[in-house]
Amino acid sequence: MPEPTKMYSHQDETSIHTSSSPKMAPAAAGHAALAMDDPENPQNWPLWKKLYTSLTVFIIVFTLLYATTTLAPAVPALPMALMTTPRLANLAFSAPFFGVFFAPLYTPHLSERLGRKPIYLISVTLFFVVIANIGLASNIKSVIALRFLAGLTGGPTAVLIEGTFADMWSAKYTVSYYVWLALAQYWGAAFGPIIGAQVLKTKDVSWLSWVAMFFLAVGMVMAWFMPETYARQIRRRKNARNPAEAVRLAPAQSGESFGQMAKFTLLDPLKMFVAEPIVIMCALYLGLTFAVVFQWFISVPMVLSAAYGFDTPRIGLAFLGPAAGAAMALVTGTVLDRLAARNVDCNGMPKIEARLYSAMVGSLLVVASLFWVGWTAKPTVMVGAPVAGNAVYVWGNMLNLVSIVSYLFDAYPPAGTLSALTTCACFRLFCAGIVPIFITDMFKNLTGAWALSTFGFISIAIAPFPFVLYMFGARLRQNSKYSNISGQSAMMAQMEMQKDGGMSHNGMV
Repeated sequence: MPEPTKMYSHQDETSIHTSSSPKMAPAAAGHAALAMDDPENPQNWPLWKKLYTSLTVFIIVFTLLYATTTLAPAVPALPMALMTTPRLANLAFSAPFFGVFFAPLYTPHLSERLGRKPIYLISVTLFFVVIANIGLASNIKSVIALRFLAGLTGGPTAVLIEGTFADMWSAKYTVSYYVWLALAQYWGAAFGPIIGAQVLKTKDVSWLSWVAMFFLAVGMVMAWFMPETYARQIRRRKNARNPAEAVRLAPAQSGESFGQMAKFTLLDPLKMFVAEPIVIMCALYLGLTFAVVFQWFISVPMVLSAAYGFDTPRIGLAFLGPAAGAAMALVTGTVLDRLAARNVDCNGMPKIEARLYSAMVGSLLVVASLFWVGWTAKPTVMVGAPVAGNAVYVWGNMLNLVSIVSYLFDAYPPAGTLSALTTCACFRLFCAGIVPIFITDMFKNLTGAWALSTFGFISIAIAPFPFVLYMFGARLRQNSKYSNISGQSAMMAQMEMQKDGGMSHNGMV
């Protein structure tokens, strides 16, 4: 996007850098991590170095989501194969989300102290070991426990990716790189069942893990040669090399003491969830819509098998629709953000609420697609109809995520943003894990049409949230105790922070 508006992203709280500007932190507290003209500043790296690092973390996060959803085509067969119940089979699918749930709470603080690269290396190594053990598991309890650990160990990578991108790429390209971050997750989730179904055509379930390990091994090797991107960690190394010219860093904005860290990623998020109108609407909206995204991985195989007689490989190919929907969101989100950039205030700054253009479009797509899929997934209608509806849902959902998380970045000063994104991320992950466990019962008791219509009616109730925030968001921000920097100055604060190296993130997970 053409204007610099924010300096950190997503679920990665690790890149918090402080500013020398008095707006950001007391001047006496310390100095900027890296100067903007410093050749070691990731913003000044050559293009090949930025692209290599970006591709590395893209592959890692793609694999995290791939490994999460590749089990989907096998879920219907798990009850018989492992002598268990359908609900426990669904829980095995959902278990990684409950593991990733904890990542936004601790990853920012670890990364703040160790840098990004060590956390990537530790996370992918542990994730690799857990995935290998999943392939060897022989009972449902082991599968559930190990898939939970897979989410717990791999989750930090999804938290870190946004900050890694923000470290390297200019804020004027925020939305452009943010949609690619989202694409890593959405494509990873979509290609999980696509590839997994083809694997199951000739191999047993354990091969789902072996294939995931292959993708992860590529990311692991690339990660060893990936440079550190976190400006504060780079500054620490420079200080160690040349103590005589060492620069004292300003305090970490994710908190220095245990009490401060708990406040920003635990206590404040809980308070915001019940007392901050902007965060309440954003968390509920993203949580409920994400619950539907991941129920598709249980309901689509069930419906296509029952209504159209699809076998496992053909069911997997149906997820090409959601993959296409994510690609459409990438293009649409970028175009809408360009339009939003033209909506400026009297000072020539983009209006923060213009970030919600994509969410307003996405909310309409989500509502329409739920009724579309619900009432076309039957033998008398061509299978292309519900598959296309699935694509439209993912299209709208990805627009919602990119738009709302971008809005939260700009709506609060750094500490408030960290807490707000943690709230939304944790609630979204919780919902994504819960609904798939019970979706089979909903389809059996209500029929598929009315189960999806139930979600459709809920979506109608929450669809106005982006419009409400667009109209009243500025007033709500001014009245918020978390917005000690109000209006456009919060956006300017984010810009200042990027000049000094970035901030920790928690948006995209």
